[in-house]
Amino acid sequence: MTADPLPGWIESALGHRPIDPALFRRALTHSSHGADNYERMEFLGDRVLGLVVATWLFQLLPDEPEGKLSRRINALVSRETCAEVARDIGLGPHLRLGKQARDDGAADSDNVLGDVLEALIGALFLEGGFATAETFVRRAWGNRVDAGRRAPQHPKSALQELAAAKNLKPPVYAMTGRSGPHHSPLFTVTVSIGGAGEASADGSSKQEAETAAATKLLESLR
Repeated sequence: MTADPLPGWIESALGHRPIDPALFRRALTHSSHGADNYERMEFLGDRVLGLVVATWLFQLLPDEPEGKLSRRINALVSRETCAEVARDIGLGPHLRLGKQARDDGAADSDNVLGDVLEALIGALFLEGGFATAETFVRRAWGNRVDAGRRAPQHPKSALQELAAAKNLKPPVYAMTGRSGPHHSPLFTVTVSIGGAGEASADGSSKQEAETAAATKLLESLR
């Protein structure tokens, strides 16, 4: 009988040898594969991740005001950052997807990868407690938490501030397209500033597309 490769990958990627591999297998299971999927554990892992990063920043930056801390945590726990970490640990090949979802590219979707990473953090918390989950997050996010950098600003906020500084109208966002299947949609959003320009971008969620469009318009206006 072939040995189950999952415990070895979990130990290598997450730094924890699973006691109950089924818990982690569930965290890797997309709804297209079955009803016993990652969604509830993603809900839990999202909160655990937020608490770990909030505590970390609070301790690391004792003099930083709440507003800057909020901008930092929003960037660090965003879907895009979680998906980056998921790719760093080689999560994609271990996803359990239905055939159609896999054919539609769900294995490289920021939404799916980010959600599953949070589900794995939830599984770490359930099996090993807060300390186990915290150890993984601090290791995986370590190079992203940089106390010496200016607190990151979300592109949408930066675009709004730039428009105000130039005495322009506020940016207006409009969803101008949607394609792909329900479980792996692709949204197109156009952002415009009257008299200054516009830009369009795609994303696997409306928020992701808005962020990408704001980034493009910022680059053209700066």
